[in-house]
Amino acid sequence: MDKAKLHNTLENIVPFSLLSESERKRLAAAITEVAFVAGTDLSVQNKTRIDHVYIVKTGALEIYYDQDGEKFLSGLLKKDDIFGGISILMNQGISFRSVTVKQEAEVYRIPKREFLELCAEHKSFYRHFVDTFTRRMRDESYAAAVSASQAFLFLSGVVPFSFLPEEELEKIAAQLSMVRHPKGTVLFVQGQGKMDRLHIIQKGAAERYFEEKNEKKLSGLLGEGDLFGGISMLVNDGIPVRTCRTQEDTTFYTLPKNTFLDLCQRYEAFSDYFTDTFGKRMLNRTYADIITRTSPSPDREEGIEFFNQPVATLFNKDIVSCSQETSIREVAQEMSRRSCSSIFIRDEAGRYVGVVTDNDLRRKVIAAGYDIEKPVAGIMSETLYAVGQKTLVFEALMEMMRHNIKHLAVTNSAGDVVGMVTNSDLLTAQGQSPFFLLREITNASAAEEIFDKHQRLPRIVQNLIHSGAKARNVTTLVSTIADAVLKRLIDFALADLGPPPCKFAFMILGSEGRREQTLKTDQDNAIVYEDVAADRKEEVEKYFLKFGEKVCTWLDSSGYAFCEGGVMARNPKWCQPLSVWKDYFSSWIRKAEGESLLQASIFFDLRSGFGDAELIDELHRHMFSALSGWAGFFRNLTENSLHFKPPIGFFRNFVVESKGEHRNAFDIKSAMQPIVDFARIYALNQRLEQTNTQERLHQLQLKKVLTWQDYNELDQGYSFLMQLRFVRQVAAVLEEGKTPDNYINPKKLSRLEQTMLKEIFKRIEKFQTKLGFDFTGIG
Repeated sequence: MDKAKLHNTLENIVPFSLLSESERKRLAAAITEVAFVAGTDLSVQNKTRIDHVYIVKTGALEIYYDQDGEKFLSGLLKKDDIFGGISILMNQGISFRSVTVKQEAEVYRIPKREFLELCAEHKSFYRHFVDTFTRRMRDESYAAAVSASQAFLFLSGVVPFSFLPEEELEKIAAQLSMVRHPKGTVLFVQGQGKMDRLHIIQKGAAERYFEEKNEKKLSGLLGEGDLFGGISMLVNDGIPVRTCRTQEDTTFYTLPKNTFLDLCQRYEAFSDYFTDTFGKRMLNRTYADIITRTSPSPDREEGIEFFNQPVATLFNKDIVSCSQETSIREVAQEMSRRSCSSIFIRDEAGRYVGVVTDNDLRRKVIAAGYDIEKPVAGIMSETLYAVGQKTLVFEALMEMMRHNIKHLAVTNSAGDVVGMVTNSDLLTAQGQSPFFLLREITNASAAEEIFDKHQRLPRIVQNLIHSGAKARNVTTLVSTIADAVLKRLIDFALADLGPPPCKFAFMILGSEGRREQTLKTDQDNAIVYEDVAADRKEEVEKYFLKFGEKVCTWLDSSGYAFCEGGVMARNPKWCQPLSVWKDYFSSWIRKAEGESLLQASIFFDLRSGFGDAELIDELHRHMFSALSGWAGFFRNLTENSLHFKPPIGFFRNFVVESKGEHRNAFDIKSAMQPIVDFARIYALNQRLEQTNTQERLHQLQLKKVLTWQDYNELDQGYSFLMQLRFVRQVAAVLEEGKTPDNYINPKKLSRLEQTMLKEIFKRIEKFQTKLGFDFTGIG
């Protein structure tokens, strides 16, 4: 290599032309020349450590960003072009972009050390690279790619992201957002609001603490690479466990909650980082108390339920076991075949004397090179930790953390092992926790993944009721899960059928429209879409009928049975444009009587389940406008309502079925109907948009239509009846193995419950008298 010629070359290339002649000569002496054939990869984005700055002598190099296998921001580097300097200065020496030899090339290489010395000694030389980087960052595409590259590099050094595969880290880096907060900013307050992103400190510092009576507890400092919010999103429904305040100007990377929960679900090592941290913190009783106090929901029933349910509700009864003499190879094969992470070891008498876990196989066998043909007794953990079936989840979790284990045997009252439970079972409680059930529904990738979710509701409802949850919260939960199922299925239907041809709304009616669904429910839904030109009518009708058929069929497969009366979006009658729906409501209000109005009453409990809510608002406005001046509608609606009588006789005895499957029982749904009708009629009369029965009653009390005493009697009575209804449905499913029903045998109730029922029915009769007097003139 001709050093004199190289010196002349440098003299004509910016920024080397900014150096003195002696410095260029010194630099030329340190430069080496290398040749590369076409197709050679000189650097790979986010992976290659750059140890030289390159100057192209001959040939051509392609430089580009790689995004999901596609090249973008691609360009060619030709004679005298430079690369590598910005990566060294701005990305800790990791390549920002990939570089591949396009045409056979020769390049000059400047060692990293020499380059950095020049940057330190010559501000103008250094500024050239900084200014070039700054100009490129004005391009949003370039800036986004650079940010993702820097985020990738940062995350790769942060636990637990460092546990993830590189391809996963690249996807995550592209989803990160960067936010900056000045010193003293309170980002989250314990027990208040919801967290929807994981926060990772990129630069700066923050303090997290719990404050009680102006005293800070559980205080700790967070620095670069520390995380905030993971435990709150995993086990506390996003409710912040502690307050977080910045100690100095701080920059955070933030990751969306859905992405974070998805990573926890797919990567056990990633999830274990948070759950193990949580478990260790829970050993601190102050922390445990805070968790309980910051559990979600106004009355915290759901959060308390999670920790206070017995292990019996979620342990695995399918015990996988083997003898002490079984070979390690056979044990590994059996664990693989049964897809389990542990196996119990029996002695000659059949007693369980130890356990072998996946971790034992990795640590004691694979890492140590132990002979897999030897008996499993040689690697088993001889201490078999166990808890009783009645042990609470919280206590079982403590036992695991105290002994640093992830598997517990579960024993019956006689001390016999009847199953096992893992830390994953406890901390996700996937079969019993409403939070994780909702997460599974929301994260489902296909409709078929949702079909079996409804089967888990009875156990969830049972646990909530046993924990003292209010009936109103239970119905809200059941309806929330139903809403989540509907929205996810509609997502899948739209993906299958393509975008809708016009604005539409999927309407929910009846009990689900009132958010009062129970375990025994069917579909009541419809579709309204905007009016379109005549030449498009057939096309639009065809799309929405196909759409309604698909969604309703999937709902049926998901446990929400087809409506026997055909009130569903798959029925052409209930899949109509807005103008037709307005005609329907006008007809019901002005003309319908008797049976036809009785069937139409569920449409007055409509709400939007998906789509353009403005269509629903427009329908509400039309409905209330049409109600003005039509007293006959309220009279007819009231007369229909008065047909439903509480099941109580003249002598205050219960009126029950005298024969058939439900002999000696009464239908509690019918017994509750008068309260539902009472609230609906007065709400429509007062132009209230609320559909939930108890919300309607509350609004009627605020408007002085009901006295406080009347409101309280109706609200408490409705809650008690709904509680009994859920108890009956849960018993039918979990204890009798039947489908849920609404039939209550009063003889199976306690004397107190019977007395309360009779009193409630007596009050219902009083309110029906008031309803009749107000709208029919007959008391």
